[in-house]
Amino acid sequence: MTMMSGEQPAAVAPVATEGEVTRLLGEWRTGALGAGDRLIPLVYRDLRRLAARCMAGERSDHTLEPTALVHEAYLRLAGRSQPSWRDRRHFFAVASRMMRRILVDHARSRQTDKRGGGAVRVPLASAAAPASGGDPGQLADLLALDEALRSLARLDARKARVVELRYFGGLTVDEAAEVLGVSAPTVALDSRMARAWLLARIRGAKAEADATDGGVG
Repeated sequence: MTMMSGEQPAAVAPVATEGEVTRLLGEWRTGALGAGDRLIPLVYRDLRRLAARCMAGERSDHTLEPTALVHEAYLRLAGRSQPSWRDRRHFFAVASRMMRRILVDHARSRQTDKRGGGAVRVPLASAAAPASGGDPGQLADLLALDEALRSLARLDARKARVVELRYFGGLTVDEAAEVLGVSAPTVALDSRMARAWLLARIRGAKAEADATDGGVG
């Protein structure tokens, strides 16, 4: 890949059809020379929006900028030995998962410097059902949400993927259903059940931590 971490595409990115992006993804998947480089300007704007969405709950003084998140995610995506993108939606679904992992790693490294210093506040209601608005007061830090999502994935991988696709990926119910190969009503039901499970899991973990802290000393 020719894009380096300090570079940015042209200010006005070309407009590409979904079919064109899907074609380039297919060429990239099969190892066609230069396919990834031709894809960059076509998807950068959407990747930038995705990064901004993933960082919507960040503190204003966060050290990781959306542009840096885009570049890091793209470099990791480009480094995959056997990319398996099916189409544009699948590519952005994978990119959203990659961005979440980068943010979690960043938050964890910040937390090692100062307890709680890497906490990223995210609207948990929106994490499971972004289109519904939800209660903005229902918040969880990114590390707590990541731990809860990992636990959910062990119990029900599809419900965890629904949360990733809808919140981090910004996909609609219909788009998430297409990526997962299930019906839209199934995705909507998974969103509601995942939201309830995650809320209960995080609240329970917090209550347990508070009880432990209260018993020390």
